[in-house]
Amino acid sequence: MSKRDELIVKYAADLKDKCGISADMDLLKKVTIGCGPSIYNKDAATVSGSDASELATVKNNFLIKKLGLSDGPKLDEAIASVMDTYGKSNRNKYRAVVYYMLTKHFGKESIY
Repeated sequence: MSKRDELIVKYAADLKDKCGISADMDLLKKVTIGCGPSIYNKDAATVSGSDASELATVKNNFLIKKLGLSDGPKLDEAIASVMDTYGKSNRNKYRAVVYYMLTKHFGKESIY
């Protein structure tokens, strides 16, 4: 099993155990691949839910640039909702899992 496949299995377990979501493995794999090499970097692989600049990066680089959404309060609300679902006390919020949940939230699976 490749390193990426191992991470995808870990992300699916995170979705199930911490978020109560059964992952669409095909979409999860595509979102993980879309994250590129950042999934292998310990710092870049996670999203800090309490860091405003980190959340702005998710909003600008993922929601607006990648998913093609228009900026507005709905984006911030969606990010906050995903952070709540993932659990505020959970320190390791994997970027691929956050992106997967945001993709599902906005119904943008067709992007992948």
